[in-house]
Amino acid sequence: MSVSPLSAHPVTSPEEDERFMAEALKVGQSGLGRTWPNPSVGAVVVQHLDGRPHIVGAAATAPTGRPHAEPIALAQAGEAARGSTLYVTLEPCSHHGRTPPCAGAVIAAGVRRVVAAIEDPDHRVKGRGVARLRAAGIWVTVGVGAEQALADHAGHIRRVTEGRPHVLLKMAVSADGKAALAGPRPAVVTGPEARARAHLMRAHADAILVGLGTVTADDPMLTCRLEGHEDRSPVRLVLDSGLDIPLESALVRTACDVPVWVIAAEDAPAERAAALMEKGVEVLRAPRGGVEDRLYLPAVLKLLGLLGITRLMVEGGPATAAAFLEAGLVDEVAVFHSPVLLGPDAYHALAGRPLGRLFAPVGFAEVERAELGADRLVRLWRR
Repeated sequence: MSVSPLSAHPVTSPEEDERFMAEALKVGQSGLGRTWPNPSVGAVVVQHLDGRPHIVGAAATAPTGRPHAEPIALAQAGEAARGSTLYVTLEPCSHHGRTPPCAGAVIAAGVRRVVAAIEDPDHRVKGRGVARLRAAGIWVTVGVGAEQALADHAGHIRRVTEGRPHVLLKMAVSADGKAALAGPRPAVVTGPEARARAHLMRAHADAILVGLGTVTADDPMLTCRLEGHEDRSPVRLVLDSGLDIPLESALVRTACDVPVWVIAAEDAPAERAAALMEKGVEVLRAPRGGVEDRLYLPAVLKLLGLLGITRLMVEGGPATAAAFLEAGLVDEVAVFHSPVLLGPDAYHALAGRPLGRLFAPVGFAEVERAELGADRLVRLWRR
């Protein structure tokens, strides 16, 4: 944790900093999936009145990414922002983009101290926001709540440092390691509590991806159907090298309601692309690669990064899940384990690969285990 060379704020404590940073993180999480290509930052303005701290302004980055959290929270606070402490989950920006720099707004508001969870790795910021605040005489502390902020801003961090989105692989697995019935045919594996958690994950994603096999077998909608979050459906992506997605599929029929992007090979037929675009589908092109000459997944992710996607949820079938894992492109895994048995003829969750590979001592580390009704969720992050 770093602190500006000036003395610490006279009326704050480490416990108070942690308390209000937790509030800022909670506020920022409310905007996940809605602010891309910008990160969903949380900002809380705290003023001491009668010797006690009070929140006088709180905001997340606005949908579509503008305006940023800091100017919204400061506007809420008004004159109460003068002499206050601003808690923010990511270093205030210092560059002119489509909006003025947040560091300038913080200085103009008369904020006395800024507590930032992490510095912004974006090369346009990267410590410059903190430096500008300190040069203006503002106390700055960096590092409070850093672990959670790194997780919440993983999509932004991955995009500005690697040029691709953070990838969450979601899987629902039966007690015998299966994910679909023979045919393949869809199987209801998990209960309502697990499905609600999965839909919350959809709401927090910028985009959700499946392969063509899932579309033809399940005809999914891929929308968020969690109560109160129905307007939070992510962009729906389909890997379809030959543009074979049925025009009558649920995804194509609803493309004008919730965006659908189909990612095709460069040699996919133009007439099929035109038919899909007539239905409101966005057709993207990516190169082939690998031993089976499928779509080259690293190039697909780079393309999505260029288009502003920061948080990608992969919810495809066994072949898609295995392909992302084998390419080393999975950053986070959410496995919903069910007590249901699907039988010997059902499809393995990883197309025949052992599910236990996720729990190997190298590669992934468990970060959460939760009981959801009769099911169990295990979340893992790449080390």
